[in-house]
Amino acid sequence: MSDINKFAHLEIWFVTGSQHLYGPEALKKVDEHAKVLVDSFNAAGSLPHKVVFKPVLKSSAEITQFAIDANSCPNCVGIVAWMHTFSPAKMWIEGLQILRKPLADLHTQFNRDIPWESIDMDFMNLNQTAHGGREFGHIGARLRLPRKAVVGHWEDKEVHERLAAWARAARGWYASRTLKLARIGDNMRHVSVTEGDKVSAQIRFGWEVNTFGVGDLVAKVNAATDAQVDALCALYEKNYRVAPELQKGAARHQSLRDSAAIEIGLRALLEEGGFTAFTTTFEDLHGMKQLPGLAVQRLMEDGYGFSGEGDWKTAALVRIMKVMAHGLKGGTTFMEDYTYHLDPANPLILGAHMLEICPSIASEVPKIEIHALGIGGKEDPCRMVFDCAAGKAVNGSIIDLGSRHRFLVNEVECVAPQQPLPKLPVARVLWKPLPDLKTATAAWIYAGGAHHTALSYALTSEHLEDLAEMAKIELSVIDEDTRLRCYKTELRLADLYYHLAQGIQG
Repeated sequence: MSDINKFAHLEIWFVTGSQHLYGPEALKKVDEHAKVLVDSFNAAGSLPHKVVFKPVLKSSAEITQFAIDANSCPNCVGIVAWMHTFSPAKMWIEGLQILRKPLADLHTQFNRDIPWESIDMDFMNLNQTAHGGREFGHIGARLRLPRKAVVGHWEDKEVHERLAAWARAARGWYASRTLKLARIGDNMRHVSVTEGDKVSAQIRFGWEVNTFGVGDLVAKVNAATDAQVDALCALYEKNYRVAPELQKGAARHQSLRDSAAIEIGLRALLEEGGFTAFTTTFEDLHGMKQLPGLAVQRLMEDGYGFSGEGDWKTAALVRIMKVMAHGLKGGTTFMEDYTYHLDPANPLILGAHMLEICPSIASEVPKIEIHALGIGGKEDPCRMVFDCAAGKAVNGSIIDLGSRHRFLVNEVECVAPQQPLPKLPVARVLWKPLPDLKTATAAWIYAGGAHHTALSYALTSEHLEDLAEMAKIELSVIDEDTRLRCYKTELRLADLYYHLAQGIQG
């Protein structure tokens, strides 16, 4: 099984900044207030991980030691910092310079309202977020520090939601920094967008991307026992709608058994290597009976990242977005823009792939079918066929531009099929890209976006924006406000900014 469920141990550390100037009684009160906030966040359950209280920081030495402790703690996924009083920013320089964990700057105060009748200078000195938070913000800007500023009262639902989005991105960043990806075979021949610099990707994102010959997979597939295959075929019939011709005793049941053996072998290869994402390619199937279809869908359903044709960047992104979305309503999958419906009154994009769409986005229990595949030159592969749910979603693509990466996102509205698709034997989803098909598609083309994406009903642009901030890469969002003339200018300015920002390190 993938480790998609094994993130419960992660923690969010909550730290408060102050100084000795205010005396022990004030510092005691700051400490008490911070504990109330932590207890409130944990009681609300709105953040995906436990929030852990850390004592108030009052000096450069304490702040630096805190950063060292956070960096070295494998359970710490990110830091929420609150400047309750005034914490002089020069004390934070060393600590923030060495901090390697994602940072959220919570700009709040303990009291929601000004106590009009009783407010005095003692109250003002103690409750100085409006003052101290700006000092903290200044040093963050001076250090060019990636962080998320969340402003509002700590009891507000919106504050909880924005911190939760950041925390999910921090979990995704944690998964990114530990991600191992197995490329089974190479990229599809002559294709540009699925290529990329794996060394740059490991430096930037932490991904370990290595290639395995298809023979390594074939050996695992051939090692699958009859008992293992019997059990998995029984599970298929229990959990999905298996076509009659594939059921036990039917004419094409052996094809289902071959698919089960591929799943067993593929799982074994991934688990033994500690891989959480993988790719395949239809151009490298020597020794395989089928192009893996059903097996890939099942592995994605369990949380593995995947992309076809050796597209390792999209496979990694699918994995990261699945980790971020875990526990939220709605699925996440590998996707491809396949064909258009160019009706002026109702323009749509049909997304699909040859076989490999994750059933987490299915609108009904998928049906396992077998059909011919006019590519790859192997036996007819089994696959799940289903329509996808209606709802808001995001399509994401990480692009290697040669000297840097661009994270391209399009907000979309998925819709139910307009008519039945009886002769299309693959999983599929229809969507309306925002702001409209012509604008969104032109913008995607100008940005150099891939035809492969990670599509998620569970995540929003805010989640992906926070992830891009942690990775220090450009985020380019195509949404209802996109206008092509402005968008093209934004792309040019981004090219200039990231070229200058990277400097000699690029």
